[in-house]
Amino acid sequence: IMADSVSLQFVSPYAFEAMQKVDVARLAALSDPELRLLLPCLVRMALCAPADQSNAWAQDKKLILRLLSGVEAVNSIVALLSVDFHALEQDARKEQQLRHKAGGSNGESILVSQLQHGLTLEFEHSDPLRRLRLALSELLAIMNKLADSNGEFFLKSSELFESPVYLEEVADVLCILQAELPSLLPITEVAEALLHVRNGEWFLCLLVANVPDSFSEVCRGLIKNGERQDEESVGGRRRTEALRQLCQMNPSQALNIRAMVVEECHLPGLGVALILDYKPDTADEAVSPLVSYVSGLLLGTNGKVRTWFSMFIRNGQQRKRESSSVLWQMRRQLLLELVAILPRSRSTHVPNDSDMDSESSSGYSGLREEHVVKASALLRLYCALMGIAGLRPTDEEAEQLLQLMTSRPPATPAGVRFVSLSFCKLLAFSTLVSTPEQEQLMVMWLSWMIKEEEYFESAAGVSASFGEMLLLVAMYFHSNQLSAIIELVCSTLGMKIAIKPSSLSKMKTIFTQEIFTEQVVTAHAVRVAVTNNLSANITGFLPIHCIYQLLRSRAFTKHKVSIKTNPEATNQPITEQEILNVFQDGGKVRSQYTITTQLLILYYILSYEEALLANTKTLALMQKKPKSYSPALMDQIPIKHLIRQAQGLQQELGGLHSALLRLLATNYPHLCMVEDWISEEEVTGTLPLLRKMLLTSSSCKYSQTQLREAFQNVLSGGPRLLRILEHLTLLSAGDLIPYAEALTASMGLLLEDGVSRRILQTVSKLWMVLNTVMPRKLWVMTVNALQPSVKLLRQQKYTQNDLMVDPLIVLRCDSRVFRCPPLMDITLHMLNGYLLASKAYLNAHLKETAEFERSNLGLSGQPDTPEVTREELKNALLAAQDSAAVQILLEVCLPSPQEDVQSAPGIPMRKQVGDAGAGRGAQGEREAEGGLLSDLREVQCLICCLLHQMFIADPNIAKLVHFQGYPQALLPLTVAGIPSMHICLDFIPELLTQPQLEKQIFAIQLLSHLCTQYALPKSLSVARLAISVMGTLLTVLTRAKRFAFFMPTLPCLVSFCKAFPPLFDDVMSLLVQVGQVSAADVTTKARDIDPLIASECILEIPLSESKCSLRKRSAEDLGGADPDVQLCYHIEATFMDIISSSTQAL
Repeated sequence: IMADSVSLQFVSPYAFEAMQKVDVARLAALSDPELRLLLPCLVRMALCAPADQSNAWAQDKKLILRLLSGVEAVNSIVALLSVDFHALEQDARKEQQLRHKAGGSNGESILVSQLQHGLTLEFEHSDPLRRLRLALSELLAIMNKLADSNGEFFLKSSELFESPVYLEEVADVLCILQAELPSLLPITEVAEALLHVRNGEWFLCLLVANVPDSFSEVCRGLIKNGERQDEESVGGRRRTEALRQLCQMNPSQALNIRAMVVEECHLPGLGVALILDYKPDTADEAVSPLVSYVSGLLLGTNGKVRTWFSMFIRNGQQRKRESSSVLWQMRRQLLLELVAILPRSRSTHVPNDSDMDSESSSGYSGLREEHVVKASALLRLYCALMGIAGLRPTDEEAEQLLQLMTSRPPATPAGVRFVSLSFCKLLAFSTLVSTPEQEQLMVMWLSWMIKEEEYFESAAGVSASFGEMLLLVAMYFHSNQLSAIIELVCSTLGMKIAIKPSSLSKMKTIFTQEIFTEQVVTAHAVRVAVTNNLSANITGFLPIHCIYQLLRSRAFTKHKVSIKTNPEATNQPITEQEILNVFQDGGKVRSQYTITTQLLILYYILSYEEALLANTKTLALMQKKPKSYSPALMDQIPIKHLIRQAQGLQQELGGLHSALLRLLATNYPHLCMVEDWISEEEVTGTLPLLRKMLLTSSSCKYSQTQLREAFQNVLSGGPRLLRILEHLTLLSAGDLIPYAEALTASMGLLLEDGVSRRILQTVSKLWMVLNTVMPRKLWVMTVNALQPSVKLLRQQKYTQNDLMVDPLIVLRCDSRVFRCPPLMDITLHMLNGYLLASKAYLNAHLKETAEFERSNLGLSGQPDTPEVTREELKNALLAAQDSAAVQILLEVCLPSPQEDVQSAPGIPMRKQVGDAGAGRGAQGEREAEGGLLSDLREVQCLICCLLHQMFIADPNIAKLVHFQGYPQALLPLTVAGIPSMHICLDFIPELLTQPQLEKQIFAIQLLSHLCTQYALPKSLSVARLAISVMGTLLTVLTRAKRFAFFMPTLPCLVSFCKAFPPLFDDVMSLLVQVGQVSAADVTTKARDIDPLIASECILEIPLSESKCSLRKRSAEDLGGADPDVQLCYHIEATFMDIISSSTQAL
């Protein structure tokens, strides 16, 4: 390294700070040798015109002049500043161009003519201008060579920069050149060039000291151009040494320079060297900066930095141990810190058992409390160095590390952490124990851990002590789960390190044969205390981890260790009574402990049921049928309420909430409906604010009895009931639970005429709030409350199981519900939930019973024919169930005869719905306006929303319903009101091929509405197909069937032409063919009225007259005409409608 400049005087930190702040008083206090180094900058300050024109600077400038007046070297610097630098710069640039043309060879020089003597003598005898030219020429030569070196380091031998007699004068010239020619000599490039000459770091420090503002710029440039591994090359070591000298000159910037090193991932040795150079005064118990810095690099989140520094450690070990190596200096410092915190009485002597009894009181090998945190940090650092960076410890390091790991800390949380880290380090690096004495020392330390674990846990006040970790490791060793031990070690140490399973063989022998036999493990686990306030926030390893592992390995049963009051119940399912005892408070959460217990029990039940279903084949082969939990038990568990509580405790519950949601979605899909989750999202701040403002106390001022009485007087005392209901809306969902029964039992009273719409909406709102916490019980109560009066008189009550087996019970309610939109919304919500529940129920029932029935029939080894049949039957039942629900809901959408009578005079409500749905003309919309504001219309909208969800969830339902068919009057409503009806275009071609004439007619009518609603290319192709099918049927149908087919389908051709004008030709051709066939049949019969004359009379009717009046007159004129005549006039009416629609479009 740069030992050649050791004897030179560098700029002191005091002097650099004075220059940086231009503190004239400090500068005046400098000695002559120190001041000599700063003369170039001070002379320029004194001679150049300042930008600062203040009086303060004028006084300071006088002081500087007085300071310089007694220094002889000032005259030579003044002479240097008197040169024409503009001409000098032009010559320098010409020389650079000349050198580029010559390929960098040292030929003729414009700056310097042929030298008569050596460079040093020439410099001595030259005038100031020639001195500047000599130094500039030499510096430019180095910079050019550097640019052509392609990153390879070289050391330029230069007499000018090496002569100790002229170093100060050369430095003056260098500083003046850089200050006056900054564009020609950028300071970062000059700094880079100075690394390639002897005494370069001294020149660099002087240059930066005379331009103190450039410190950060120069350092960043040197680091950016530096090597990734500085100790691997001479250039890297010179660069590191130069930067260390710069930081010694400006210590306040050392931390910033270290940050630049990490940011660029260059010069790792410099980062460590800066820590070693500057040791701040820290307390004895504080973690040292060196430990913090290296730990941050190896254990941080930046993988690039970790790899870079690990390579520094690995490469540094390959070289012989050198005192000048930064890596060995770092290791020596770490070892000194480790030895400094070791207990003073610590030695490699292993005491016997009698010594152990007395040492607990005497404090043998006790780690001081103030050193525990520092010891833990050192242990983690050595783990990172060995496990991540590949450090191979020396014998001395290994011995001292083992001494520290087997120390005995005080009973504090930090002490518990230290013991856990030491134990894991022993597992990860068992090579630290190499001699029998060391092995015996480790065994005695492990025995001490077992003995003191209970005391540590109570004295330290922690829930997770090292005893559970010992127990868990012992269990893993017994079950040979070495990968689990490695994972446990890595998670405790907080780092991912590579541990070979073979390296654990020695520890496995010690654990399984000397310390923890399997029977000792099992017996010890029973005595482990229960963790209070169990939460994911508790770090470390808990008793629950140990018990879980023992239950998995069935260790309690194997060694006949009882874990229940009844020994025969070991490893048996939890009884229903034990489960009920957990929920005896009705699901109300009193403390965090209670909610944790209830959630764990719920998770156990759901996991148990899922395991039963997943292992039915295995259980059937074993002729075992474990009993599942009864539906009555599940009805008493407030599942949704618990899940909602868990949602707010996700951080404390860890992964329990997500695991519960997965099980819930599988077994109880009706509790995971999307609309429920969305409705639970409260508007931010509004509802809580209302509660705080309007609820003075947590208790409600109205009782359940008052609510029931208000419902009984709903017609006469509506305002009082509304006041109570509005107050209940301010309660939280949990506080509303006691009012659920009174609310649902009185729902039937709301069906009477004259009940306020606001009351109905408020009840619906309260019901939806209750639905977030107790949906299953609420649904059963609501279904029973809305039964027809006949069933209520019989006291017929449905159960949860009844409704899952037959969800259509929901629709067997009082018919008045179908015209009460708020209650219909509730009914549809329950129907959707029970349809989902029925699917899950039948799937579970099929899995549960299939294998056992096959086993009883002796078919366990035969093909799966019975199972396939059962699966098909189940799917058929579900499809029939869904389609029946859809058909009932569609039937509800039809207006009753009374509603037809109450609609607009002369226009049936069915017609109103159809015209409004298809949007045919402003006049039709005005006529239908009365129907749009009815309860029927609102119910139709609610039903369409549900049908849309069902069709999207399972498109096969839509296909099945449309293959079954429904009243044609509903087509305008379904096509316009159900957005997913466009999927019908996929199966209409198949529907057209059905042999039943009714299905073909329904398909064409459906298609006509779809074409109007969705004028898509696909609709056009299906419409062409439909017209083709109609033409084909014309040739094969009998006279009677022809009339039955074309009378309802001819109006559909009008819709085809309106949606797709290119179909005009095909439609006209079809109409002509149908007309010709019908006219031919008419002419074969003798008639009193000539059909042609009648036809001409009808054609004289102006086009402005509506098609309704045309058809009416045709029917009146031809009252008793046969079907062929009616069809003829229907064809003519269709022609006129098409022509009318086309002229309107124009």
